Amino acid sequence: MENKLKKIKEDALLALKDLKSQDAFLALEKKFLGRKGKISEVMKSLVDLSQEEKKKVGQLANQIKKELQSRFSDSFKETSSMGDKDEYFDVTLPGIKNKLGHLHPLTQIQRDMEEVFKELGFSSLEGPELESDYYNFEALNVAKDHPARDMQDTFYIDKKNKDGEKDLVMRTQTSPMQIRAMKKYGAPLRVIVPGRCFRNEATDIRHEHTFYQLEGLMIGEDINFSHLRGVLELVGKKLFGEDAELRMRPKFYPFVEPGANGEYKCFVCSGKGCNLCKGTGWLEVIGSGMVHPNVLRAGGIDPEKYQGFAFGFGLTRMAQLKYGVEDVRLFNSGDLRFLEQF
Repeated sequence: MENKLKKIKEDALLALKDLKSQDAFLALEKKFLGRKGKISEVMKSLVDLSQEEKKKVGQLANQIKKELQSRFSDSFKETSSMGDKDEYFDVTLPGIKNKLGHLHPLTQIQRDMEEVFKELGFSSLEGPELESDYYNFEALNVAKDHPARDMQDTFYIDKKNKDGEKDLVMRTQTSPMQIRAMKKYGAPLRVIVPGRCFRNEATDIRHEHTFYQLEGLMIGEDINFSHLRGVLELVGKKLFGEDAELRMRPKFYPFVEPGANGEYKCFVCSGKGCNLCKGTGWLEVIGSGMVHPNVLRAGGIDPEKYQGFAFGFGLTRMAQLKYGVEDVRLFNSGDLRFLEQF
């Protein structure tokens, strides 16, 4: 048995000297040190020996196995740089360039806007996509019977609170972070909140059930509507150039008073009217207004001392404007033919 082990060692070391490729090395390693290799066969046959012989032969087998493992390890380093000696390789050929991706257009527009507001002294916050009914509606002055709470507009989570109500929703807007930010940081305050929102509605070229917004909130003493318009005009010019035009029209929102729509001239048709802007020449991308006193109170802010304005950009709509995309559904389609254009 001892002679057999020594012969295995001699054969293995001799074979290592003649290796010409890594494939040959792997085959040789399997032959001698594999689970069904020659060393393992010897170890399995120890059951037929006496106790004294088992100990003696077992020690020798382990010693030879460790030595071969060390030699095979050294040999592996040598053969790992080997190629097939008969294989021709033209070292003058150009290498294969890996194709790199890039940021999604929605991420690009979000980062552009974050940079603009950073220059204006706004901090950027993130908020939870799964919200409570309180933060998503009640604290924002949205009444219990407001249609925005209906199932056709909101994705409710099938889990009830202690009162037996389905209290959790996929946030329909980024506005809940207004309350969270006011409670945490107080006033004065300048924050933006970019993020994903969800609404249970039919999709078309202007609407998606999953979309992106960028919420903005500014609170301080003596803040008025002219400050709001000034900020929105500046943002439009930063994003779309000095020729960008903004118009604001009155609109009701429960969480602001007064409220207004902010519309930029259609990027696709330059105000002439097209399918994207429904022939109006303008695209509504901003909901805005002066923060309602009830919302300030919900955030722990005294409305007698502080005032503020809030706005919400549709990031998806902004991307449509900036890149001239007519169908909003393309952004979430995952179609590389579309995404590779940006």
